[in-house]
Amino acid sequence: MATLVLEDGTTFRGRLFGADVSVSGEVVFQTGMVGYPEALTDPSYHCQLLTLTYPLVGNYGVPKDEGGEFGLSKWFESSKIHAAALIIGELSESPSHWSSVKSLDQWLKEQGVPGIQGIDTRSLTKKIREKGTMLGKLVVDGTPEDNIPFDNPDEKNLVQEVSMKVKHQMMKLKNVSVRITVVDCGIKYNQIRCLAQRGACVTVVPWDHPLDTAEFDGLFISNGPGDPQFCQATINNMRKVVCVEQPKPVFGICLGHQLLSLAIGAKIYKMKYGNRGHNQPCIHNGTDRCFITSQNHGFAVDPETLPRDWDILFTNANDHTNEGIVHSTKPLFSVQFHPEHMAGPTDLVSLFDVFLDTVKDHKGGKTTKSVRPRKVLILGSGGLSIGQAGEFDYSGSQAIKALREENIQTVLINPNIATVQTSKGLADKVYFLPITPDYVTQVIKNERPDGVLLTFGGQTALNCGVELTKLGVLEKYKVKVLGTPVASIEMTEDRKIFVEKMEEINEHVAPSEAALSVEQALAAAERLGYPVLVRSAFALGGLGSGFANNREELTSLVTSAFAHTSQVLVDKSLKGWKEIEYEVVRDAYDNCVTVCNMENIDPLGIHTGESIVVAPSQTLNDHEYNMLRSTAIKVIRHLGIVGECNIQYALNPESEQYYIIEVNARLSRSSALASKATGYPLAYVAAKLGLGIPLPLLKNSVTNSTTANFEPSLDYCVVKVPRWDLSKFLRVSTKIGSSMKSVGEVMAVGRSFEEAFQKALRMVDENCVGFDHTIKPVSEKELQTPTDKRIFVLASAFKAGYTVDQLYELTKIDRWFLHKMKNIADHERVLETYNQVSSMPPEVMRKAKQLGFSDKQIALALAVRKLRHDWSILPVVKQIDTVAAEWPAHTNYLYLTYHGIENDLSFGDPHVMVIGSGVYRIGSSVEFDWCAVGCITELRKMGYKTIMVNYNPETVSTDYDMCDRLYFDEISFEVVMDIYERENPEGVILSMGGQLPNNIAMSLHRQQCRILGTSPEFIDSAENRFKFSRMLDTIGISQPQWKERVLFLQSAVKFCETVGYPCLVRPSYVLSGAAMNVAYGDGDLEKYLSNAVAVSKEHPVVISKFIQEAKEIDVDAVACDGVVITFAVSEHVENAGVHSGDATLVTPPQDLNQKTIERIKLIVHAIGQELQVTGPFNLQLIAKDDQLKVIECNVRVSRSFPFVSKTLGVDLVALATQVIMGQEVEPVGLMRGKGIVGVKVPQFSFSRLAGADVVLGVEMTSTGEVACFGEDRYEAYLKAMLSTGFKIPKKNILLSIGSYKSELLPTVQALESLGYDLYASMGTADFYTEHGVKVTAVDWPFEEDDSECPTKEKQRSIMDYLEENHFDLVINLSMRNSGGRRLSSFVTKGYRTRRMAVDYSVPLIIDIKCTKLFVQVKCFPSCSVIYYCHYQFTVNSKPRANMSTNT
Repeated sequence: MATLVLEDGTTFRGRLFGADVSVSGEVVFQTGMVGYPEALTDPSYHCQLLTLTYPLVGNYGVPKDEGGEFGLSKWFESSKIHAAALIIGELSESPSHWSSVKSLDQWLKEQGVPGIQGIDTRSLTKKIREKGTMLGKLVVDGTPEDNIPFDNPDEKNLVQEVSMKVKHQMMKLKNVSVRITVVDCGIKYNQIRCLAQRGACVTVVPWDHPLDTAEFDGLFISNGPGDPQFCQATINNMRKVVCVEQPKPVFGICLGHQLLSLAIGAKIYKMKYGNRGHNQPCIHNGTDRCFITSQNHGFAVDPETLPRDWDILFTNANDHTNEGIVHSTKPLFSVQFHPEHMAGPTDLVSLFDVFLDTVKDHKGGKTTKSVRPRKVLILGSGGLSIGQAGEFDYSGSQAIKALREENIQTVLINPNIATVQTSKGLADKVYFLPITPDYVTQVIKNERPDGVLLTFGGQTALNCGVELTKLGVLEKYKVKVLGTPVASIEMTEDRKIFVEKMEEINEHVAPSEAALSVEQALAAAERLGYPVLVRSAFALGGLGSGFANNREELTSLVTSAFAHTSQVLVDKSLKGWKEIEYEVVRDAYDNCVTVCNMENIDPLGIHTGESIVVAPSQTLNDHEYNMLRSTAIKVIRHLGIVGECNIQYALNPESEQYYIIEVNARLSRSSALASKATGYPLAYVAAKLGLGIPLPLLKNSVTNSTTANFEPSLDYCVVKVPRWDLSKFLRVSTKIGSSMKSVGEVMAVGRSFEEAFQKALRMVDENCVGFDHTIKPVSEKELQTPTDKRIFVLASAFKAGYTVDQLYELTKIDRWFLHKMKNIADHERVLETYNQVSSMPPEVMRKAKQLGFSDKQIALALAVRKLRHDWSILPVVKQIDTVAAEWPAHTNYLYLTYHGIENDLSFGDPHVMVIGSGVYRIGSSVEFDWCAVGCITELRKMGYKTIMVNYNPETVSTDYDMCDRLYFDEISFEVVMDIYERENPEGVILSMGGQLPNNIAMSLHRQQCRILGTSPEFIDSAENRFKFSRMLDTIGISQPQWKERVLFLQSAVKFCETVGYPCLVRPSYVLSGAAMNVAYGDGDLEKYLSNAVAVSKEHPVVISKFIQEAKEIDVDAVACDGVVITFAVSEHVENAGVHSGDATLVTPPQDLNQKTIERIKLIVHAIGQELQVTGPFNLQLIAKDDQLKVIECNVRVSRSFPFVSKTLGVDLVALATQVIMGQEVEPVGLMRGKGIVGVKVPQFSFSRLAGADVVLGVEMTSTGEVACFGEDRYEAYLKAMLSTGFKIPKKNILLSIGSYKSELLPTVQALESLGYDLYASMGTADFYTEHGVKVTAVDWPFEEDDSECPTKEKQRSIMDYLEENHFDLVINLSMRNSGGRRLSSFVTKGYRTRRMAVDYSVPLIIDIKCTKLFVQVKCFPSCSVIYYCHYQFTVNSKPRANMSTNT
């Protein structure tokens, strides 16, 4: 152990590494995230104790000290380490990189330099920032502190100590054009290299060497350490050659800049703490362009003292200090930053050769100010689907905010009713319409906007915008595309053009060929060699992509890909390479920054949306990091992108070879992640840049003092893990690959990788305790071909004793990550040796918490929690501030970590805490985020300060400007309690975040947590199926016959035989019908019961009679102390048995009579009263044979809250928030509505889920929803269907309707009268032909043995028709009475038909009620454009509709 002692007496304890010696010097911090070998060997750090703010250091080891060009070291900046000591958060014990030969620890030992780790470097940085640079000493335990005096480097000539002693000429070069003398004041090798590479003959001389102009054509003054005033000899020598009538050119860098300034008579001063890092923004005087630079200095030039004929060349955009000077007529200039980089960005390396030309060019070609639009149309992304989820709600909302700040009118088209961006108070007008060229053209005609944003609505908006441009609509109505031009978008989307554009700038895309047919694709694969990767052009989330190892696999992949696209790409497979991503921002004036770089833990071959991703990258060295950064900027400039985009690379793990995979010229899932990971609001900035505002003029919204033209420094690690819900689908493949299947993602923040990684695994699934080896057994096959659960297979492989090398060969996951995972597995073994918590030493528990173990993982939670408090092992609160504590931040963007000694902020003000909804999953998606955001907004209006706890990077609720404090952390009892104890809020609101907060209600309640709204005891009465059913019986409300699961299967079977199958198995405390199933017999019952018990371990499972062919009704209500204030009723189109999240909803109800509505009202009031509800609740009822039965109640907001609020014009969440906070609210009648009908339709993502059966049942399978309005339900239903991507059939319809033939006869007759050609199987065709309807019979060749009658002439089979895209619509109704049936493993004809329809992108209807409704729509074509503007949300008075119709 060792102690860092500062001159003011502050001490930091840590673990010693490197050499076992005590040292003293000046303590400084540096914010770069890579480049420690370069920094340590930089002579400017001589006599300094160097603190690195990025906590994980040593990841890529130390390379061999080998010679490179011109006899200079290839990897290092001088011949030895110059820093006196290294101060870091965590040292990597097991580095991983192809160039590494030793660890950082070994290297420091060899060089005799000590290091200290385990330091809260953020706390130390803040101290230096506030008090200024301090002297310090690193004292090894056992050394008396007084033996090590404080050593002040400012009192001695450090330059003399580091400069060379004799003149030295670098190797003679042929064809040398110029001679340069370099004055070595502590030069970095790369300065010599930059001069020599450009053909100069370089002679290096000591710092005090006399200068003779006859010996050089140009003079270069290097960087160096310490106070420049000690270099009087150098200053005097320079005066003789500079202060003359015709001086030879002089260029100074860093200390050289200060020496030139002193030589001409200017003054310098010591800065408070200096600028040291790789992301300092410098504005060039004259062009106002901003460049990102590398810096390391503690002194600065005072520009006020420059002589008259000198000009400022560069100014720091953050602290406005001088960064460069130039003579107005003579060839003399110098800069404070390091244009030669190493480490850091290469933006201004051109200063070595063409700098003055660049300045001239830019003076000539400065862009003119663009004209601001007055009204802008924003295209949203429609319903949430796999590959296009809530991140576009976040980016669209940010864009609207940015435009409103500039007083620009906004018009939004988005049929996604559940999003925040379609709420009152954001856009000026919202059209709930399909995002198709036809409808968008109508809106443009109506609204006449003068600008449109296409890059904020995912692929849907992008494709629609490209189409509108091609049709000439934008040109016709003079609508300008803001931001990235359509031509640039097409360059990135059309793979062939993209490859050609990259070749123009000598960049390489993975070898690939574009193909327009199956034959072309096969020929391309032969040329490239198998295996190959197939991808579709103009597709999102890798739709229609996959790997093929041979001709057969390729043929089937390409055939289905052509159903979605007209062009496919066949790429050479680079499986096993690293996948790296950069987010890049560029303005119209060519200022360019990379905001975030990310590294996929999974190697290439797995779509980035399916990968575990870490930011910033962990295994790239400085050269790779900046090589890819420079390439990103070069590519973005060449493509002419304005705003934000991301670029993905494949990087060879064994060398510096890389390929560009793709560029997305729009905001994407990664941009949402990068925004949240860095605190840099990408979408907001991109919208401003689209208006032509220069990047340097925008402020960093986190610090409020620095510019947005900068690259964030992180002093934490971020891990993103995707969430899959594959268990909800029948027969779906669990393999993950190049096509996306995940439905959501989480982001965890920690000060070590292990801490963030284990947090993230728990966030994805609240039932998972972390890196858990009990979830999946070891399987080498699963390690090689990844599945959604591969990470847990890795955990059990470590448990089973696999080595890092074995696992690397199987998975190709970088060894660095595997070592980190092994650290967790190893510590778990240590924990297992203690049989009770109290026998565990505090250090073992502290280490467990730093490795991300939860209390539950360590032992039974409460025992650990109490001990933790006794031992003061508590998390600290840290800010995410974009600048690694270099600047004071006004951020409220927080996370908890066990790697720290102090909190970044104080706790005192009273707040109200709202718990968010966590990860997007099937059943809990953007609609709950809408509720949480609505609740926070209403609380702020009421004057309360708010705290939001959520960890989903795709949401608006995790936007730091939505609330007063945002905790980006777990929603678990442990973490919510930790935050609660710190903040001591006025209370916690659980009812706005869906199921997740409800699940921890009782645990929080037992700890005396102040829960606002309905009491947790009553929440439990509704969530616990047994208590709820018993309560309904007590108050005499009808429900289906039920029985609690008893310990023996026999009694369950007996109950089912008594009431008659089918019966429904229902677990408690679950969302979206997880493990809910309909049993049709004893076998089903046994299987489903065991599934349900697994999901609902601690809570009861209930069995009830499943009522078939009943109508289902949804009620959303708000009550105050049990008195219902308002309620809204929606009816399902489908029969009961389809989960309400998958059903088509209509409100106000069209088929319920007044008597039924009165009875619904009585039931709602009775249940609200019995559960003493305060706040929101939701009821589901079924109606059959004039009877109403209650099937469930949720005491929280439900999925349909945004739908009924926006359709009926009353914000139920705002009402509920007022009620929860104790405000008096008058009852509101909602039953009559506003004279319009809203229809909500589910958005499915079956095309992404290879093999999944398209059936609807009691467990939810849709990933999103859309809703539209109309004067009747037919108009609204048609618009809503079109919004999900449904296309109206033109000619041919295939019927496959099993036992519904006679019931559908009138419908089929209507279709014939509408002029459609109908096709069906033999039986169906015969039936309808007998009834006078012309139906063509087609063959169903799905039977295995088609060889029975070889002589019989085969009819054209359905497969032939589907492959040729012959059908425009398939109506396929599964067997009667299969509502919710999970079909066993046999593959039915119906399944094959449904699956083929999806795979060939043919619209499909699979419900009888929806079929009838659709045909009724076709009979009443009344499709006007109805829009809704200015929702008139009212609380006390009757809401007034404000609508306009334009046919």
